[in-house]
Amino acid sequence: GGRDQDEELGIRIPRPLGQGPSRFIPEKEILQVGSEDAQMHALFADSFAALGRLDNITLVMVFHPQYLESFLKTQHYLLQMDGPLPLHYRHYIGIMAAARHQCSYLVNLHVNDFLHVGGDPKWLNGLENAPQKLQNLGELNKVLAHRPWLITKEHIEGLLKAEEHSWSLAELVHAVVLLTHYHSLASFTFGCGISPEIHCDGGHTFRPPSVSNYCICDITNGNHSVDEMPVNSAENVSVSDSFFEVEALMEKMRQLQECRDEEEASQEEMASRFEIEKRESMFVFSSDDEEVTPARAVSRHFEDTSYGYKDFSRHGMHVPTFRVQDYCWEDHGYSLVNRLYPDVGQLIDEKFHIAYNLTYNTMAMHKDVDTSMLRRAIWNYIHCMFGIRYDDYDYGEINQLLDRSFKVYIKTVVCTPEKVTKRMYDSFWRQFKHSEKVHVNLLLIEARMQAELLYALRAITRYMT
Repeated sequence: GGRDQDEELGIRIPRPLGQGPSRFIPEKEILQVGSEDAQMHALFADSFAALGRLDNITLVMVFHPQYLESFLKTQHYLLQMDGPLPLHYRHYIGIMAAARHQCSYLVNLHVNDFLHVGGDPKWLNGLENAPQKLQNLGELNKVLAHRPWLITKEHIEGLLKAEEHSWSLAELVHAVVLLTHYHSLASFTFGCGISPEIHCDGGHTFRPPSVSNYCICDITNGNHSVDEMPVNSAENVSVSDSFFEVEALMEKMRQLQECRDEEEASQEEMASRFEIEKRESMFVFSSDDEEVTPARAVSRHFEDTSYGYKDFSRHGMHVPTFRVQDYCWEDHGYSLVNRLYPDVGQLIDEKFHIAYNLTYNTMAMHKDVDTSMLRRAIWNYIHCMFGIRYDDYDYGEINQLLDRSFKVYIKTVVCTPEKVTKRMYDSFWRQFKHSEKVHVNLLLIEARMQAELLYALRAITRYMT
């Protein structure tokens, strides 16, 4: 009878669109993890208490409770605890950052939060309606998201010396951490195919179920090409083929370990291998790489929508190599953040370490595997795309361990996440578990965040000295 009453009252019950928290991962796998683990229940309770909701990002990160705990603690601190910036500024900066990648999922979440903490709705009509101080951050947001190697101390000086619109150093560090956090989280959102929340645009429908399960978020974000039928693991590759891929990868890891023990390349050779890999990474792009036109609703939060990721070497641009020996997170970035925004350096550092060192010693169907070589190759490949070089790493290993479809996925998630498709997600590491692919995404977002932070913090350090 209750149902008839609802209809009589004219109440329209929203029906969730899509299949659970991720369009790439079967819902039952995600829910199974969440229901089995006592630690997860505690984490969910904390997350719900902090945010008043359990969002889909949290539900997908559930595969990795140790990381999720660190992630939620850091995000809670950045958005809600004492810090240099007022609460509504924090959410607005989140909107600005997510909008660089047309990530309507994150924009919607933070529009709600921005209004909830008393933000002025007029600001949501576009960046030009926000205070000049926030408008001035637009340029840094843009360069940091797409070409962080171009950030100079002049960018920093412009923000710190803008008369009545000036940022303090502490406020700027808070803003930079928020921008890098949300650029990276946009990568995770697209990389794992996160579905819209039921209460946000595109997360529900009042229509009866129809053939089309597209929502406006997906279409505006270019996540579906129209012909993208669900393929059972890229092009229905036979199970034996993808089984062979895992065996081949294991064998390469064994061989590389043996070579490492035998010979060491000269410094010149190591430097040359880095330059080769950096140059090659310029030309890794997917075949279905069509331009995504930003939807007006999101793009109004930032200007110059034509400004996106550009490879270093195209158009004759050359980016100098950033040597970690000269400026690194552990010795320089960490202490600068901690000095200007206490405790946050520590929280971010823990999160980097957990993502980098996380392992269950499994690879697809194999147990007791040391995966450190593979994790390091993924991390260093991302930093290599940003021009960042570790002197003691042999970049020849990357080509041995990361095949082309994996490189395409990594580069797309990190540099142009709005172009990620389910086909890309399905076509790398076909025998690996979804939890392992989510694990890859954790490495991608933390390596990206660290790369952006290194460029921004180095510029701040140069300004200060």
